[in-house]
Amino acid sequence: MIDLSGKVVLVTGADGNIGAGIALRFEAAGATVVRHLGLEDGDLRVDAARVVSRAGRLHAVVNSAGVQPVEPLPGMTTAQWQSVVDSNLTTAFAVTQAAVEHLEDGGSITHVASIEGSHPAPGHAHYSASKAALIMHARAAALEYGPRVRVNTVSPGLVARPGIENEWPSGVARWQAAAPLSRLGTPADIGNACVFLASDLATWITGHDLVVDGGVTARPTW
Repeated sequence: MIDLSGKVVLVTGADGNIGAGIALRFEAAGATVVRHLGLEDGDLRVDAARVVSRAGRLHAVVNSAGVQPVEPLPGMTTAQWQSVVDSNLTTAFAVTQAAVEHLEDGGSITHVASIEGSHPAPGHAHYSASKAALIMHARAAALEYGPRVRVNTVSPGLVARPGIENEWPSGVARWQAAAPLSRLGTPADIGNACVFLASDLATWITGHDLVVDGGVTARPTW
């Protein structure tokens, strides 16, 4: 088990399914976790500095806050598009900028992106575009904030949550059939990846997108 005792980690969106799992995995590794409970717990786009300052001494940040609405691209309004971009991308930009001043040397920032950043899904044009941009933001931040701070992304595939099998049985079945590991991910799977990237085992990893999808993107689409 990775030991993060004495480390302070800020997790945004920690009231969400994935965010809560990430926070729990950091706590299991011994870290002190400062939870920001989503976009409603203060406006991260405006108040990122206050959120970061709550952590005081800071060793790692995980930007997990975000939204995933479904809206077909034909007829999508500018307001609908902008809302998703602000929540998923601008939020991470603001938190990252505020956090760098507080991070210890060798600190880590991880954005939770998505495999939809390179594999779009119907009704998710705004979501997919925001996650693709999030991956590129992390690479740009790794370039400009290195060598003091490392910045990476974790791109989950389909992650289990309560009720998903009943709400979307066909999608779950298709995923299980396509994934070489034959299962949905869990919030702990994503948390483990984030813990690894924040640990001393990853001190030469920056600007990287770590895909955590049970191998589904290895499946041919033709």
